[in-house]
Amino acid sequence: MKRTLTAALILAATTAAAGPVSFADWKEQRLKLFGSNDYSFGQTLQMSSNGTVSIAWGRVPQGDWGATQASWTWDVTEGVPPTDLSKKGGDDRNLAVYFVFVPQDAAAGLASADIKALLGRSDVRVLQYAYGGNNAVGSVLPSPYGTPGTGVTIPLRQAGTGSHAERVDLTADYARAFGGTPGALIGLAISGDSDDTRSTIRAAVGGLTLN
Repeated sequence: MKRTLTAALILAATTAAAGPVSFADWKEQRLKLFGSNDYSFGQTLQMSSNGTVSIAWGRVPQGDWGATQASWTWDVTEGVPPTDLSKKGGDDRNLAVYFVFVPQDAAAGLASADIKALLGRSDVRVLQYAYGGNNAVGSVLPSPYGTPGTGVTIPLRQAGTGSHAERVDLTADYARAFGGTPGALIGLAISGDSDDTRSTIRAAVGGLTLN
């Protein structure tokens, strides 16, 4: 009986850990002094952007720092026109999902850092998956922002509208983008970007799961 109860508790804990990420405790980081997106945080993140840009972000529990895959659904009912995601100042996109990695030996010390501080570090690596642009799906585009070599954008959907389910291999994409194996996944973020085209985004992300 004791073994059965222990096994049940382990199974329950494993199942809970594999559940979708909650956005309830996420925060917004403005990228410009005036203007930002509007977010609604809960089990689903809803976002509207009207010629604006900002990032919503959250910390990853330590138990998920070693995640190697991720999945989510995103829905766009109104979006920006096609852009070149490799061009600084002209790279609007409907949605982007960020995965923020730091060296294993630095993870504990950076676990409480905010997204702005993390994105400014030379030892941080960021995989950013995008819904938008006119670049080839699956291509690895060096980020035109920040320290060269620290971030990439991987388009999963070109500009348009609709609902889609995604599943990504973080380990494989990290190797393609940066070489080697990823460190600790300590941060997640989602952004919408419509400031360059002065357009409008209505979108949502849900079911974000790490495993």
